[in-house]
Formats: sequence, structure tokens, C-alpha cells
Amino acid sequence: MELEAREGIPLLGEKVPDMAVQTTHGRMKIPTDFSGKWFVLFSHPADFTPVCTTEFMAFEKMRKDFEKLNCALIGLSIDQVFSHMKWTEWIKENMKVEIGFPIIADNGAAASKLGMIHPGKGTNTVRAVFVVDPNGAIRLMLYYPQEIGRNMAEILRVVKALQISDENKVAMPANWPNNDLLGDEVIIPPPTDEKAAKERLSKYKCFDWWLCHKKLD
Repeated sequence: MELEAREGIPLLGEKVPDMAVQTTHGRMKIPTDFSGKWFVLFSHPADFTPVCTTEFMAFEKMRKDFEKLNCALIGLSIDQVFSHMKWTEWIKENMKVEIGFPIIADNGAAASKLGMIHPGKGTNTVRAVFVVDPNGAIRLMLYYPQEIGRNMAEILRVVKALQISDENKVAMPANWPNNDLLGDEVIIPPPTDEKAAKERLSKYKCFDWWLCHKKLD
């Protein structure tokens, strides 16, 4: 059953609410303009702030890695588009990094729909991350405090893991693809009946009938 979008912090599996937004790349409709693609929508507290600057540089340096996974990046904060443009210009001139992904200049409407505004932090958006699949469904959410910068390698990892999980109907162990027990192997979903539980012992590598694993094909 398809879940309907609602205002506030969403649930996994819900659709991203339809939003018409102004960005540094012009007007966009989310998720319509990214139909058929994965995308990472992430908010930052404000332009011209130290942690956010390091995050945007880190995202840009990994942008092509995301694009190889058919995944776009979209930033967001409650700042005017002119502020975004001046900030990215500063990053280019001073840090020699040119931001190639769009940044939403939100008036608070988009942030409110996605629960990005913490009542105790004024109008600043929290460091939220939404990984959205090609059908517009939210598949993963991360929320960070203002003081802690994000790990972009982890965000890239989960996009790749979600895609592989969807395609192969498998699960990923902790720290995949570098799990201490299974390495880069994946976990077979639990069986639903006794016959399947017995058959899988000869079909896969198993520690027991409920913990079986394999190499990706």
C-alpha cells in the first residue's frame, strides 16, 4: 500500500511532498524533475558558515561518484538565492571548488514539510539528509546537530547499498562492504517457511538457517 506524504518529519517509504522551489539552477519541481533518478536532498543551517562550507566542498568532490549511481545532489537552506550564489562564488574563488549541484533557496515551506526546522534553533534548518529513490519515495533519513559535519562517504555507501538491496533482494551487514565477519558479502533475507529454511542450508553459506550469506552475482 502506497503511503501518502504528510507535513513534518516523514516516515521511511513515504513520498517526498511535491514542491516548486527556487534554486541556484533555476526553478525546479521536486520530485518531478528527478523522476527516474535517485537523489540526495540535504539541508544546512546557513550560508557562509564554517561547517557548512566544508560539507559543500566534500559533497562536490564526491558529486561524480553519486552521479555514477544515477543519483543527484540537492542542497537547501532558508537563505535567498543571491546568498547561495555569493557563497558558492566565494567557495570557488577561495577554495578552488566549484559547486555543481543546485541549492534550494527555501522560504521555509519546503523545510517545514520535511521537518527540517528545529524549534530551538530559530529559522535555521538542521543538517538533514533524505535519500530518495526513482519513484520519489524516501528510503533513508539522517539528522545531525549543527555542530557536527556529515560523512559523505557514508551517504554514498547507503545509496549504493539501497540500490543493490533493491536489485538483488538482499540485506547488508554492518559496515558493508567491509564487515568483519562477511567482508563484502550480502545477507539472504530470512525464510518464510520450514521448507525454505532447510533448502537454504545447502544453497548458501550459513551459520544457521536464519543467517545465510553469499557473494553478489
